[in-house]
Amino acid sequence: MRRPWGAGLAVAALLVLTVMDLAQHYDVPVAAVLALAIARALSLSLSWLRPRAAVAVSLVTTAVMAALTTPVSPSEPWPWGTTSAFGHSLVIAIAGARGLGRRELVGWWVATQALGVVALGLAPDRGSWPGLITMTVLSGVAVVVGDLLRSRAETNRRLVEQETISKAERAERERLQERARIARELHDVVAHHLSVVVVRADSAPHRLPDVPDAVREEFTGIANEARASLTEMRRVLRLLREPVEQPETGPQPGLDQVAELVESTRRAGADVRLVSDVPTGLDPAVELTAYRVVQEGLSNAVRHALHAPVEVAVRRTAGELEVIVQNEKPPRPVVPAPGSGHGLTGMRERVALVDGTVSTGPTPEGGYLVRAFIPVAEEVESADHGLGG
Repeated sequence: MRRPWGAGLAVAALLVLTVMDLAQHYDVPVAAVLALAIARALSLSLSWLRPRAAVAVSLVTTAVMAALTTPVSPSEPWPWGTTSAFGHSLVIAIAGARGLGRRELVGWWVATQALGVVALGLAPDRGSWPGLITMTVLSGVAVVVGDLLRSRAETNRRLVEQETISKAERAERERLQERARIARELHDVVAHHLSVVVVRADSAPHRLPDVPDAVREEFTGIANEARASLTEMRRVLRLLREPVEQPETGPQPGLDQVAELVESTRRAGADVRLVSDVPTGLDPAVELTAYRVVQEGLSNAVRHALHAPVEVAVRRTAGELEVIVQNEKPPRPVVPAPGSGHGLTGMRERVALVDGTVSTGPTPEGGYLVRAFIPVAEEVESADHGLGG
């Protein structure tokens, strides 16, 4: 709760308004007025801390209030007084924003309407059927508002998590790029000179006339030592070019978790579909890269086009993996959520590390397309080729 004073003010205002509403418009004992007002305020105060309990307390309070009150005139609303309708709807909206799911909110809404129908059926002389309309509309609006606030909060949380992951991955990419640079330097300079030593030592007995046997053996020893150094150089290059295994708190995501990623994004309020069968069993680095492309593409679509339909496709073609995240034109203007601007750049860098390519940009229909191609052919140890000169 970011502003506790605002919540306290709302609870106090609801307490006072409930007392005034019951005392002026309904025939009810003073003690019952105070008890019902306190219960109404309690349900609102609970909505920030215990949303599910708050809705239950509010519904029970509303039912008891309808049972104990009798309108002083036919013009007064019953079974739902003004403070009952507004107070209960406010509790539903806050409970939704604090985490209650859409189905549960709808269930509470249905229970509220059923309670009103039962109340009018038991005491038709106290109110009329049109009196149920106010609660029906207000609580329905509360369900929609609560669900939208929950979806927005979950989306913002996911964006923050993505930003944190991106920062860690950028640091890891910088480290890997430095290791790759060192590997290139070793390959281009040291390995080249060792290869020259091998060639010259092997060819010296044939190029030079009258080479003594002792010198010939010395040249052979030099060539063998140089070859051994090249073998060690190849091992060092492989270590530099392969990521160092770090202790993980959990397994790295792969393509088998793309469907779960799409589903979690859908639960956050986005209209996203997986339109292809996702291949599995590929190299873990390729699968992790493809997963991150989908993750960043969905994050970008949610940030800039929350209500636009999004399609995700991961297909394996001849020798490469195609990853597509495409959203349609948003049905209405969207105010983009704040971001660092490094997401797409980081995605390109990650794909480049596995020799892939990424293209991004708007579509002719007004949407946005992210497409990546990642090689999936059998890995070839590049350090073993070309080191001999």
